[in-house]
Amino acid sequence: MVRFFILFLLTLFISSSLMAAHVERHRWLNGETYLVFLEKLNLPVRGLYYNLDKDDQRLTEEMRTGVHYQVLKDNNNNILQILLPLNDELQIHIYKENDNYKFEPIPIISTTKKEVLYTQIDSSPNYAILKKTGSRKVAGVFVAAFKHSLNFKNDIRKGDELVMVYSQKYRLGQPFSMPTLDAAMIEMGNKKHYIYLNDDERYYDENAHEVEGFLLARPVRGARISSYFTKRRWHPVLHKWKAHLGVDYAARSGTPVVAAGSGTIIYAARLGTYGNLIKIRHNDGYETRYAHLKSFRRGIYRGKHVKKGQTIGYVGTTGRSTGPHLHFELRKRGVAINPLRVVQVTTKKLKGKEKKAFLQLKQNYDETIALHLENKTPYVKPPRFEDMCYIYMMDEENE
Repeated sequence: MVRFFILFLLTLFISSSLMAAHVERHRWLNGETYLVFLEKLNLPVRGLYYNLDKDDQRLTEEMRTGVHYQVLKDNNNNILQILLPLNDELQIHIYKENDNYKFEPIPIISTTKKEVLYTQIDSSPNYAILKKTGSRKVAGVFVAAFKHSLNFKNDIRKGDELVMVYSQKYRLGQPFSMPTLDAAMIEMGNKKHYIYLNDDERYYDENAHEVEGFLLARPVRGARISSYFTKRRWHPVLHKWKAHLGVDYAARSGTPVVAAGSGTIIYAARLGTYGNLIKIRHNDGYETRYAHLKSFRRGIYRGKHVKKGQTIGYVGTTGRSTGPHLHFELRKRGVAINPLRVVQVTTKKLKGKEKKAFLQLKQNYDETIALHLENKTPYVKPPRFEDMCYIYMMDEENE
């Protein structure tokens, strides 16, 4: 793994006159599958797909349209290595060893930078942020955070201000993956509205009230979380990097599982390591998945509309499972996201030690927001790729 990053960074940042190898940067095409990709590059399909275990085969289905990937070639244009990012934590590494191509999932090395944006609003927050940053992702996370609590269409006035504090990952000097909104303020009719990402991965307003979402938090009532969402995890049994793209709820076999939100069932059958699986499509591009079920509730079938909180199945241990639990996934337009950050049961109010810790976090963000409001700090676009190369190399060494 280390050999790859050293070779890749040196190849990328040192003049081609010093090294014979070169790096090509491409964008994953709309509708392209991993198998089509292998065939297009004349890479061995059997060794790089059909001989993989089911989990690694399923990983290859995570490739998303528009993602940039890198191909390292020698001076004869032969492929030496390929990096295919799956998400902001894990990537597929294809490399040549003794005339054979190998496949391995490896972590993505990236740096995270805290950024702050101040701007005045002419017509809408979305347009104002997009005009300043040129990033639909940055605008999107701001609008989504306030979506269920504020009405931007009717209450915004020209000249209202907003400030957002967000974390952005960078990979090879380029913004990478969705940013995370840490705190934000928007003025609407001379009243300021705040939102903060707390340490429990949930959003709260200035009164320490949880900001309401549209889904339920726990599809298994009263269950404990036995495994959290992570895009990279070193598997203690398989001894390789795996992604856990959901949250596991441990419960007794037969415990009812409820729909996390109203929607239409698009899958209800057995599926590989998922075991008995139900997929539900919701509004706004969301999809929830419920895996390892013991059985489905009677009357549950593909095409059926279910309501939020309706029982759809029962906890089990089918598929690849070491004990009875529900594996719960949340996806938006096909991309797996952390359910605990989006899915919420009912709004709650922090109390005691939790509230005290939140208020300290809130104070720190409030000071940052107030400073940018006072100075009307102009937004500075991130450095160009060329300007960040050597900074990135230093960051790599500090990982």
